[in-house]
Amino acid sequence: MGMSTDSESFFNLTPEHILSAVEQVGCRSTGRSYALNSLENRVYEIELEDERRVVGKFYRPGRWSREAILEEHEFLADLAAQEIPVAEPLKLQDGSTLGVAEGNILFAVFPKLRGRAPQELDPDQLLQLGRFVGRIHNVGASKKAPHRMILNPENYGRGALNFLIDNNWLPMELATRYKTVATEIIDLISPWFEGLKTHRIHGDCHLGNLLYDQQGNAFFLDFDDLVTGPAVQDFWLLVPGQDEAALSSREVFLKGYTEMREFDRTQLKLIEPLRSLRILHYSAWIARRWKDPAFPRIFTEFNTHNYWETEIRDLNRQRDLIRSFDKIV
Repeated sequence: MGMSTDSESFFNLTPEHILSAVEQVGCRSTGRSYALNSLENRVYEIELEDERRVVGKFYRPGRWSREAILEEHEFLADLAAQEIPVAEPLKLQDGSTLGVAEGNILFAVFPKLRGRAPQELDPDQLLQLGRFVGRIHNVGASKKAPHRMILNPENYGRGALNFLIDNNWLPMELATRYKTVATEIIDLISPWFEGLKTHRIHGDCHLGNLLYDQQGNAFFLDFDDLVTGPAVQDFWLLVPGQDEAALSSREVFLKGYTEMREFDRTQLKLIEPLRSLRILHYSAWIARRWKDPAFPRIFTEFNTHNYWETEIRDLNRQRDLIRSFDKIV
């Protein structure tokens, strides 16, 4: 069963539909619910009559197949089985972790985790986090996820570029410049991904998806962007800087990581290519979601002349970085 493409149902989820769906965990709600900050999916915190608070996640139609979403749930179950702290989806009354709400919207219910998101990471946290991600990747490498996207220049780069060009998102006077620099980057980095060791990874492993509980233990949220990709993707997003301080922090992180799992340091060469792919992918992601009423309200500068000029400038910088790095490696 694939996901419905009926976006109207998704855009217009009502409180009645949300509460009715979440009650499939086997407990009535009190009627209290709060929308949480999420653009890709619709996510709500809901209070149940047994005093639990749960999070209902309603998946955007047309993005992931049912099989792909279940692979997200399977990864979470695999992690939980190894006592790695994550929010594992709750079983619904039919025994599944994936239900169908009004309008054929697929949804899951998760326990509410409490903690704080860090603003920055100190050396002890970096070391702990390295060990944590190493353990996640040990589990990730133990099984395949055939229905999830593969993170590579074709899928994240050329696919994004073709979507933007083919659907005329760029101003005519900037389209050639954008296409030229994006194509140069994709052609430069494509050989670097050939024969690359990949496995299941979080995929969107940044500080916004990280929480610390009162005991100082870290756990990750939102495995919605689970992909098959190189390990280093889950490194640079946690320490995204390019200066000496960021390089030093990354080394502390890697010290913890390699206590749990081997790491091929030649993958560090992929950080700037992956940053470039994220730039391309991000613009295409916004463009693909533009009919969602939330996106024009939030991304007010998107698709302006200034937006695309900035993107071209950033991509030019990335291309030059990649070229210089390629000469010395």
